Amino acid sequence: MYCSTSIEAQPVGGHPISATGTEGFARANTDYLVTGSRPSAVGLEPTTMADTTTDTAGDQSTANEARDSALAGHAPHTVADVRETYREQAATFGRVQWLDHLFFGRHRRSHFQQARGRVLDVACGLATNARYVPDDTEYVGIDVSVDMLKRAEQHSDSLRLGGGLREMDAQDLDFPDDSFDTIISSLSTCTFPDPVAALSEMSRVCAPDGDILLLEHGRSSVGPIARFQDWRADAHFQKHSCRWNQEPLDIIAESPLSVVDSSTSLLGIITAIRATPA
Repeated sequence: MYCSTSIEAQPVGGHPISATGTEGFARANTDYLVTGSRPSAVGLEPTTMADTTTDTAGDQSTANEARDSALAGHAPHTVADVRETYREQAATFGRVQWLDHLFFGRHRRSHFQQARGRVLDVACGLATNARYVPDDTEYVGIDVSVDMLKRAEQHSDSLRLGGGLREMDAQDLDFPDDSFDTIISSLSTCTFPDPVAALSEMSRVCAPDGDILLLEHGRSSVGPIARFQDWRADAHFQKHSCRWNQEPLDIIAESPLSVVDSSTSLLGIITAIRATPA
């Protein structure tokens, strides 16, 4: 499941979604607003608005190139499309959650038991991963779909939602830098409109000595299954906003993350990844 458009924290189902929040907005000073020049340190030239604009344009161009490379061959979509998909399908996900536990439970458990400290679950959906992280961690979940979060709240008594759930966009996380010891996310990069932006945000909010644990699905390593995925890719995307024949490691290669180790299972469809932030 994908993670939400980060406006500020919104209540889900009438309950507070999160105990955490951050202002995070810098204010420009008067000199900058009036002259277009930032105050400079002694012996340094001031930075002008033109300089800043050029740097920003260059950074944006690089980000766009990484996104386009990661999404090559796949149709684009938006955060609004993802919200609509999960608004329509939230009830179905709730009913078939037992299938997720059956097929993916052991993979989630073996991978996410490595989490430590303060844990952020990006694109948490029904907060399924909360049961698989160690008991001594603090779990915070974010998702773009308020409908999925409402269903997660309905089961909150059986989950350890220490830091709460928040509606937020994975591509624009409303947390300060280095806020979490571990970032986890499962079956999500296939749905992000800009997966490189989302992975970059995971890197930003992860502590320098932290871990980013991803459990992703993609194109099978078994020829006939892979060809079937390719054949049905467009129809699957239209219905589920999911690029099910993506190559997870290729997408991560376009991001700032450094892969420490990875392994595949379920005929090469599932990839477990441990990475570190930039």
